[in-house]
Amino acid sequence: MSAGERQGAAGVTTAEQWWELFFRYGPYGLLGLATAVSAVTGDLIMSRSDVYAAMVMVPLALALQLWWGRVAATAGAASRAAQCYFVARTLLAFGLTWCNPFYAVFATLGYFDSARLLPQRGVRPGLLATAVILAGSQSGSGMPPVTLMNWIAFVILLALHGTLTMVFAQIGNREAEQSRTQVDTIAELESANARLERAMAENAGLHAQLLVQAREAGVADERSRLAAEIHDTIAQGLTGIIAQLQAVASTADTDPGLAGEHLVRAAALARHSLGEARRSVHNLVPAALEHDDLPGALGKTVTTWSERTGVRAEFTVTGTVEPLHDEVGATLLRIAEEALANAGRHAGASRTGITLSYMGDEITLDVRDDGRGFDPDALPPHGGAGGFGLGGMRARAERIAGTVEVETGPGLGTAVSARVPLVRHD
Repeated sequence: MSAGERQGAAGVTTAEQWWELFFRYGPYGLLGLATAVSAVTGDLIMSRSDVYAAMVMVPLALALQLWWGRVAATAGAASRAAQCYFVARTLLAFGLTWCNPFYAVFATLGYFDSARLLPQRGVRPGLLATAVILAGSQSGSGMPPVTLMNWIAFVILLALHGTLTMVFAQIGNREAEQSRTQVDTIAELESANARLERAMAENAGLHAQLLVQAREAGVADERSRLAAEIHDTIAQGLTGIIAQLQAVASTADTDPGLAGEHLVRAAALARHSLGEARRSVHNLVPAALEHDDLPGALGKTVTTWSERTGVRAEFTVTGTVEPLHDEVGATLLRIAEEALANAGRHAGASRTGITLSYMGDEITLDVRDDGRGFDPDALPPHGGAGGFGLGGMRARAERIAGTVEVETGPGLGTAVSARVPLVRHD
């Protein structure tokens, strides 16, 4: 709330408090003032009977006011008790003004609280009754008017007070409308606050749920990443080491020199696989990409794989080579390593071809072999017994909004094509 709004709210509260004080103590003050003036002027304008009548009606008016002071808080506006109080007070004011015109001071209360004490249909009659009392007191002779001039003055004053009555009625209606609007606004704000609190509570619950889901998704994604990295590094490395050690066992007696070469390759594979495993745990780029761009790293990978497996391999680059984001390069390198590993283990190929193509906003990797091929529909879940295979390649590509397609068939060889967005290095 701004300073101006706080000042406005404070002003409204102060005005309401002043009115409450007036309605509570004002009638006593006006009755006392009218009685004091009437006592001073009584010998001039009051007969003995008027004095006796006033002496009876003033205590009655005081008693009525004391009664209303006790029940006003519980009776409420426009209640039956409030209506009875207004009617009784107006009749007493009329009678007192009949005795002495100065008691019209007490009668003016009707202009101020008729809208508070009477139902809407009774406000105008209440104001009109007050206007009659005041017009009679001001016509010169009190109630009732005596001479023709008194009557003329009474009619003129009644017309004037009738106009005031309409003004007061309009003011009362406007205040009542403002009060209703204020009540409706407060109710609407309370309802809006309640809805806001419920929405905030729901949002807090959703936020907590999203945090749990995000945490679970992060754990699952990290588990999937590590599983794929282990498959592409440790599993492939162990497979290569086993193959080299088998070659050592088969050539140790007949060709010790060749067996030594296989042992050297097995040791190199072990060191390389250990390094890649460490890099995978720390989510670092493959070692091959530390000092070379993707074409250079792929070229070395293809050459090393060809020497190890004895399968002829050709590597080709098309398009304009551009620096790639580390994640894009790592993804394509891992897909190439998996595709070559599958060709070496399962395809029985004699020749492979690897093509890396830079095509504007995309980059594609194609790995083809002339092996025995396979039926894609016959593959078990995850592409193999305990492995990730084609599923792992697709998951890697999808992680960077790419795709992997496989074309193969029994006896037809295999073509793996990976297509990913070309995201340049910052």
